[in-house]
Amino acid sequence: MNVADLVGRAVAELGAAHAFGVVGSGNFWVTNALRAHGVPFTAARHEGGAATMADAFARMSGRVSVLTTHQGCGFTNALTGIGEAAKSRTPMLVLAADTAPADVLSNFRIDQDSAARAVGASVERIYSAETAVDDTTRAYRLAALEHRTVVLNLPTDVQAQAAPERFATQPATQAAMPSTRTVRAEQAAITDLADLVEAARWPIFIAGRGARSASAELRRLADRVGALLATSAVANGLFHDDEWSLGISGGFSSPLTAELIRDADLIVGWGCALNKWTTRGGGLLGAAASIAQVDIEQSALGAHRRVDVGVHGDVALTAGDVETELERRDYTSHGYRTEAVRSRIGRESRWRDLPYDDISTAATIDPRTFSVWLDSLLPAQRIVAVDSGNFMGYPSAYLSVPDENGFCFTQAFQSIGLGLATAIGAATARPDRLPVAALGDGGFLMSVAELETVVRLGLPMLIVVYNDHAYGAEVHHFADGRDEQLETVRFPESDLAAIGRGFGAEGVTVRSVRDMDAINDWLSGPRQVPLVVDVKIASDGGSWWLAEAFRSH
Repeated sequence: MNVADLVGRAVAELGAAHAFGVVGSGNFWVTNALRAHGVPFTAARHEGGAATMADAFARMSGRVSVLTTHQGCGFTNALTGIGEAAKSRTPMLVLAADTAPADVLSNFRIDQDSAARAVGASVERIYSAETAVDDTTRAYRLAALEHRTVVLNLPTDVQAQAAPERFATQPATQAAMPSTRTVRAEQAAITDLADLVEAARWPIFIAGRGARSASAELRRLADRVGALLATSAVANGLFHDDEWSLGISGGFSSPLTAELIRDADLIVGWGCALNKWTTRGGGLLGAAASIAQVDIEQSALGAHRRVDVGVHGDVALTAGDVETELERRDYTSHGYRTEAVRSRIGRESRWRDLPYDDISTAATIDPRTFSVWLDSLLPAQRIVAVDSGNFMGYPSAYLSVPDENGFCFTQAFQSIGLGLATAIGAATARPDRLPVAALGDGGFLMSVAELETVVRLGLPMLIVVYNDHAYGAEVHHFADGRDEQLETVRFPESDLAAIGRGFGAEGVTVRSVRDMDAINDWLSGPRQVPLVVDVKIASDGGSWWLAEAFRSH
């Protein structure tokens, strides 16, 4: 047994759930050691795709995922996906082969430590055969216990060293991962937050990534104080079936949602950064509103805007403690929860229920019309992954999801091209749900190599491409410029359905509602191969959410 075998075995013993990667000479042995010790492995076609698959898997499963890369170019290929995971605090371990320190002229040689830190990842290293298990355990604990993306560099010369003989007869890791205690807020902070809630007439709770496991506690507290419920984009679906839910706060908000949030006199961010996207650059925060924020990361409190009360603590525990404090005070309120507000939420909170002027043409379909129809066709048990681009507001706002595990949004880096790999990772974590990849044509073509992965894995995936033959965000953002300048971001019409069929998927083109029958036929059938839907969308002149996004810059 060499060090590569030992590291793979240790990672398996520590509890890694699934590994993704592209195998080269540098990570060949460690990847096969993972497989030999029971860690499932998915081979991607590009390291960037593999990184995002691992990221999405961890988000949807709640467990540590693994990415394995070859040294140098394999690692740099994965950097965008690693950066996305790091910005999102995804618990992910990157087993990155590295050149031997003495091999200074290697073609693969780069400063991987600096590259990893540059995109926000934590860095550890295997130093020797004697320290390999301790080094691995240290990196894994950092990923699992602190929810960080950790790059563990494996120099090829150290990988080849013989493992200490004692590991032939004993487990590599002697101690199980420790259980962790959640952070309970100080009573003074609970009292301050309870005071704010008690003084409010129109409270709004906005839940983010840090509240994804606290739906029940937040609903109970909201019931007591009459708060309306909303989420950031990454927590979409958390309050899906609640009659007081406003949906997503921010650029994707419906006019009613934006109105009710602006009129609130108290906004509490629960595990939510309250960044410019969730608040429309602060435009959703009324001038007279009090702002509170609850987060398990102390550094997150007030990071994006001033807060009147910042509570360092676990979201679920804090919500429960505030409820207990208000119960002690015998305080309840209907707050924002009037019959008139309930009725308006039922009629106006969802974009799909609002009237609009259909801009479909003979050759293109209004993206709103398409999205409303698609939402009606899809089964309830779905998991929607959305790429970045001008189109992204449509699947995010028009496609409903059953809960917080029905939506995977890898947008912390705002990179186009991650959506297809996101859908693969999410589908691997949740095989019980229909995976839906919502992409733009630019993102689809950037990541098209992973279509082979979808087909090879036999994933029954619906891949929907909102196709305007352009990088639409740039077209609309720079529309006041000379038309010839926009030629750099516009492209000839392409047949993406044919590309899908070339990879072994089914492919259909949608230009009108009549073409939707082909999607319904696929959904009703055995779904033995994925379906690529090339949706020729009418130009929206710059979608509503995009205007909000650029206005907030």
